[in-house]
Amino acid sequence: MSSYPSYPPNLTAEQLSYLITSFTDYSLSHGLIVRPAPTFIPTNPSNSLATPAPVTLWPSPFPRTHFEEARSLQPFCNLLYARVAADQSWLGDLSTSLSLVDDFISKLWAIHTRLKSENGYHHKYSLGLFRSDYMVHTSDSEFAPLGIRQVEFNTIASSFGALASKVSDLHRYLWRSGAYPPTADYINDLSLPRNEALERLAEGLAKAHEVYIQDVSPDAKYTLETAASVGPNSSYGIMFVIQDGERNAFDQRWLEYHLTQKYGIRVFRVTFEEIRKYTHHVRPNYELLFVPPHAFDGRKQQVYEISVVYYRAGYGPGDYPGQEEWNTRYFLEESRAIKCPTILTQLAGSKKVQQVLAEKKNLEKFMGNERGEEGIVERIFETFAAIYPMDESEAGLKARKLAFEEPHRFVLKPQREGGGNNIYKDKIPEFLRGLEEEKWQGYILMELIRPPEVENLVMRNGEMMQGKVVGELGVYGAVVWKDAEDGEPGDIDIVYNEEAGVLLRTKGSSSEEGGVAAGFGCVDSCVLVD
Repeated sequence: MSSYPSYPPNLTAEQLSYLITSFTDYSLSHGLIVRPAPTFIPTNPSNSLATPAPVTLWPSPFPRTHFEEARSLQPFCNLLYARVAADQSWLGDLSTSLSLVDDFISKLWAIHTRLKSENGYHHKYSLGLFRSDYMVHTSDSEFAPLGIRQVEFNTIASSFGALASKVSDLHRYLWRSGAYPPTADYINDLSLPRNEALERLAEGLAKAHEVYIQDVSPDAKYTLETAASVGPNSSYGIMFVIQDGERNAFDQRWLEYHLTQKYGIRVFRVTFEEIRKYTHHVRPNYELLFVPPHAFDGRKQQVYEISVVYYRAGYGPGDYPGQEEWNTRYFLEESRAIKCPTILTQLAGSKKVQQVLAEKKNLEKFMGNERGEEGIVERIFETFAAIYPMDESEAGLKARKLAFEEPHRFVLKPQREGGGNNIYKDKIPEFLRGLEEEKWQGYILMELIRPPEVENLVMRNGEMMQGKVVGELGVYGAVVWKDAEDGEPGDIDIVYNEEAGVLLRTKGSSSEEGGVAAGFGCVDSCVLVD
């Protein structure tokens, strides 16, 4: 594909008014919403007000071949990061060095070392709900796509899967209902792929729930099929660890609704502050028991054994304002419940790991013997942008020179998840000068990806904005594994491993950050072009 189509089509005032009305009503009717920011609506009594999520009015063009390649790679990326998480020695070397310059990484690693020296881990299985983010990389002003380049790999709180599914449904509805004009003939059933991220992510959680019960109660002969027919009267449940005042609650709620309605699994939403009030361990196996405060009527209380702890919080320092929150994370980590993610899996998602895996010898260490897949190392490696350490190695000294002499080509990334953390282009030298040099090694320097620009309209807080945008494609993966009982470090036994849908995030081409929750981007869907 040498160029993108002229996009979007011009509309009359009547066509645009009809399209916006259809868009808004569908969004509100189908839960494609977020809670408004306090700056937008200062008072929100009982948290009862909501607004349509920031979404593009049109699906954005994306090359079909690159879309399909990114999705086909995801099960192998799942394997790669599960194996990294299972190799405690290899991951430990990186985490130990990062701990010297990054307090957040240090505290995560300290939980692991404390567990290993005290009671050890009690969970047998791990769950990853991952997302690998890509941009199309172009070579010149003609925007001829060279291929996809990985922006980052997320191992914790990979959000917006549910809303991404609903945006895909929204854009398909607008086409099917005739809200898009006939001149947009490149929008059709074949070019608008259905996005099953909501169903597939919920299925990953449900599979981990099933594996947990089968492991702790083999005589129960529990399966998801039998549980769904009975309904949610089991004494087991899944715990979502959430942030207080979560604006993106609806994205999480749709996962909860799907788990309850399809699989008969109860879900409990609990903040770090609430966990120690309502949960406790039962030794010697460290089952995690939860007593919902709303289920106590003064005479009888319902106790649930938590099968899966799913973190939608805990990915940044702001979630741990004091030692009590770190104690709570340790308390959860030592329990028997399956964690999504474990401490080690969260550490595997650090930017330093991404940088080190971009060295082919390290990629080959984990993926070089993949059976039945010729060339998988090369296919994954081709998605990597140039990434450098910022330490005192030969490559690190080269990166430091580039950061000061050619900063316009790069982005500087800390070991953080969520939007708003990166330092871009000409801001890099000033930032580094203001940072102690020994702290530089806590960052990685990544060559900027140059995605093609297209025109689109974005609806945010009821206002329409039009201009040039760029897209970032996230591919979700769901994987359940356990460390192999006999084998080398990093050897794992896979129980479940699937690609789990996509997320297209779009932002203004002049915006450097792309996080939707952080206020920089919006949720989109793909119209595939050849």
